[in-house]
Order: sequence, then C-alpha cells, then structure tokens
Amino acid sequence: MDQNKSDEFYRRLKEQLLDSNAWPSSYLYKFIVPTDSEKIEQINSIFDNTGAVIESKKSKKGTYTSISITVHMKDPDAVIAKYKEVSSVEGVISL
Repeated sequence: MDQNKSDEFYRRLKEQLLDSNAWPSSYLYKFIVPTDSEKIEQINSIFDNTGAVIESKKSKKGTYTSISITVHMKDPDAVIAKYKEVSSVEGVISL
C-alpha cells in the first residue's frame, strides 16, 4: 500500500473507531499470516505485556494461521499504532 493510501486508510479507521467505541475499550484484532512460527511469534511479541488474549488457528491445509487478539486499548491512536507495528511482519494480512 502506498503512503497516501495508507494514511487515508488510517485516518478513516480512526474516525470509525471514535464514532463506534467509548475509549478506553477492548479491541479485537484479526490477522492472517503464513504458517511460520517466526512470523507468528513476531506478532505475539508485539502484544507482549499488554494483557492481550491471543488465539490462533491453522487453516485446513495448514498453509495459513489466523490470529485473533483481544486487548484493552486506551484510544484509537493506540489501536492504529499496533496495526502499524504488525504491518512490518512480512506476509501478514490485517482484517
């Protein structure tokens, strides 16, 4: 995603989060990543020491792993900061 599209995406996400939640609030992240223990560990480590509840499930063929993370976040900026951190993991898809 180029920088302008990325900035626009995060701006719209922030507006939606402000409109739909009272902050601080629990937030559910969902990611799909190629099944690779190193990549899964990278995502898990981003949420270390946050009190996050992390669930993962492999796809039927085991090619991909879906990761659901529920964590208490203080505001939309904190939510977006985590999305940006996770985007550095190669091959990750944010839902």
